[in-house]
Amino acid sequence: MTHDPTNDLTTDLTNLGQFTIHATDGQARRASLTTAHGVIQTPIFMPVGTQGSVKALAPDDLENAGAQIILGNTYHLYLRPGDELLARKGGLHRFANWTKPILTDSGGFQVFSLKEIRKLSEDGVEFRSHLDGSKHFFSPEKVMSIQNNIGSDIMMVLDECVAYGADYDYTAKSLELTTRWAKRCREAHPKHKNGQLLFGINQGGFFKDLRERSLEQLTEIDFDGFAIGGLSVGESIPEMYDMLQHIAPLMPADKPRYLMGVGTPLDILEGIGAGVDMFDCVLPTRNARNGTLYTSRGKVNIRRAEYREDDSPLDPDCQCYTCRTFSKAYLRHLFVAGEIVSYRLNSLHNIAFFLTLVRQAREAIEQGRFAQLKARYVDVFAPGNGDGIK
Repeated sequence: MTHDPTNDLTTDLTNLGQFTIHATDGQARRASLTTAHGVIQTPIFMPVGTQGSVKALAPDDLENAGAQIILGNTYHLYLRPGDELLARKGGLHRFANWTKPILTDSGGFQVFSLKEIRKLSEDGVEFRSHLDGSKHFFSPEKVMSIQNNIGSDIMMVLDECVAYGADYDYTAKSLELTTRWAKRCREAHPKHKNGQLLFGINQGGFFKDLRERSLEQLTEIDFDGFAIGGLSVGESIPEMYDMLQHIAPLMPADKPRYLMGVGTPLDILEGIGAGVDMFDCVLPTRNARNGTLYTSRGKVNIRRAEYREDDSPLDPDCQCYTCRTFSKAYLRHLFVAGEIVSYRLNSLHNIAFFLTLVRQAREAIEQGRFAQLKARYVDVFAPGNGDGIK
């Protein structure tokens, strides 16, 4: 059974996939992308809802924080609750009661992280579930079918994410396989079928000529956007920034650019400065559950005893529910006491911070002052400044 997401669209499909650049400031772009469930204003950060839910947050929390699009994980949703169940329930939008756009990754990163329990071939990849050890197989065609059933607005091709440190020969063979899989994904999912967009993924490890070769091959396929995969996989920050600054400006200027799984506030600003439009990362919610919170003054470790009687808001410049309503002392108490609401309030703030960051970037690009905005955040979060930790 395949869910047809065109049954509950919020956007005129005649403009589907339209990417319009409204302003530039250096390489940084202020743009918009039309999807079947709404127009996304970029640069944008996508909260990660791995299993159809952004951890500790409900859809109204996300909307109030300014989320325009969330990300779901193909691997996890396939295993639980199952893509066929999602199709029977009308797709993930209806199942989760989320009316705005959804992007799904291909599950490739998760599968290839299962090094000891997966087998790679030309046809695809065989793996065992981390839940029960059962055997499964992802081919490019299967991954397209799963994402069709999920009903996401933006789908990703199946790719191999090579490990950091992989040698040149292996990386070259891997990117050729990724290209062949990308072609099969496009053939299995013709352009704009079911109102769904399809992005290709640039690979090539940390070899610039291979990254360029991957990009040349991918741009011959008619994708709706292009992603940069295989960064933030164990390399140093200078290595990541060097590759990002090299490959991002070479990507098609008339299509959205997506940096997968990255990163910190400074990573995002570095990406925007290189011309990237879309970002996702588990960092805001994962760190929130560990008591690390991002503020306009730097990172705050809410567990610290110095906040035991601190009546000030977490971030006086933030307008999220957490900062408008509660003191640092109360937030510390909730975290130390192990209260479940601590996860919600901390996650709500961190997501709001990241969404405010990209909103400020959009405004700064329009006003020609992106460099100043970036410099201000570097002053707060640069590692040389103690990473802003308080």
